[in-house]
Amino acid sequence: MDKTKVKLTKLEKYWILYDIGNSAFFLLVSTIIPIYFKNITKLYGISDANSTAYWSYAISISTLIVAILGPILGTLADTKGYKKPLFTLFLILGVLGCASLALPLSWVIFLAVFVFAKVGISGSLIFYDSMLSDITTDSKMDYLSSMGFAWGYIGSCIPFSISLLLILFAEKLSLTSSFATSIAFILNAAWWFFITIPLLKNYKQIHYVEVEKHAMKNAFKRLFNVFKDIKNQKEIFTYLLAFFFYIDGVYTIIEMATSYGKDVGIGDNDLLLALLLTQIIAFPFAIMFGKLSKKFKTNKLINVCIIGYFFIALFALQLDKTWEFWCLAVCVAMFQGAIQAFSRSYFAKIIPKEKSSEYFGFFDIFGKGASFMGTMLMGVTTQLSGNSKTGVAFISLMFVFGFIIFQKAAKLQNAKDMLKPTN
Repeated sequence: MDKTKVKLTKLEKYWILYDIGNSAFFLLVSTIIPIYFKNITKLYGISDANSTAYWSYAISISTLIVAILGPILGTLADTKGYKKPLFTLFLILGVLGCASLALPLSWVIFLAVFVFAKVGISGSLIFYDSMLSDITTDSKMDYLSSMGFAWGYIGSCIPFSISLLLILFAEKLSLTSSFATSIAFILNAAWWFFITIPLLKNYKQIHYVEVEKHAMKNAFKRLFNVFKDIKNQKEIFTYLLAFFFYIDGVYTIIEMATSYGKDVGIGDNDLLLALLLTQIIAFPFAIMFGKLSKKFKTNKLINVCIIGYFFIALFALQLDKTWEFWCLAVCVAMFQGAIQAFSRSYFAKIIPKEKSSEYFGFFDIFGKGASFMGTMLMGVTTQLSGNSKTGVAFISLMFVFGFIIFQKAAKLQNAKDMLKPTN
């Protein structure tokens, strides 16, 4: 890919802006929100092990809801003129949910509102990811996808840094820690919404199916047909199966890192600062992997990321010191953006463009299903053993299964590519 092809269009930049906007909420999910939740549960006399389990169950419930709705919504969104309205609806649900966390809530209601917000953001990503085929070309997908995660990491540091300063210096600002955190929730919700406006104004759906009578009924018919298509296309189905296993570990590590850190004795400030460092370091590494995608095949880069995450999980098993958590944060930063970006772009390149939302609906089932299984497994094993390290041990095995199955998927895709005409 030469330099002229790498130059991004305005629409591609607006697409990246949504990664910058929603990453602010995801950063809260992996840092401030679980710490805030654990502090609430302490007031109710709930143990660390149980609060970690309840947190993982909430994440599991939200991912299960989206996993069920995803294919239906994705299929409906491929109808002409439907994708942007559905994207906007879930964006608003997520933003309102994030802002509502600022209200004084009991720990049960807090979890319920969090599930609401998580469904909103996860649902919006089904449509956002499927926009790739409308916004860019196959040759730029790896690069653009990587840039989305890269700028998402560094951009989200702006509202997060302000939020962190508010919380750390709450007393000097004559604020309670709780009130400072409430301001942070509202600030991040506003950031997420306003930075998305350029995409909302300029995005147009290019690949679609024509509007038909009984759109919902026809959406279910297309959903069934897509399911049959995926089942018959072994390279796509095998990739989704591999994705299910390895992304299970990735999402669980991202979503449970802070809660796990508190369980092994890491202080709140160290947790927040270490995870801020993760965002900062993830930026250059995501860009680096984006440039590497011009020289190496996507499947090779995914392999590197899976292996890297496997060793991260092994390292987490013996983690019990603050400096080790900082090291863990740096290692996660190296691969976090790349594995998500390449998984997204790899899938976008092997599916039919006019059915991108339908296929990404299934992509979301496997991703959210994996997240559901990972966080649920983490919660159950933690409660049964009284030690969250047991859950991490099981998660490490997911990377092994994912790696093995992905080799098969890559071979099938290579064989299919060889059969395609060269012109």
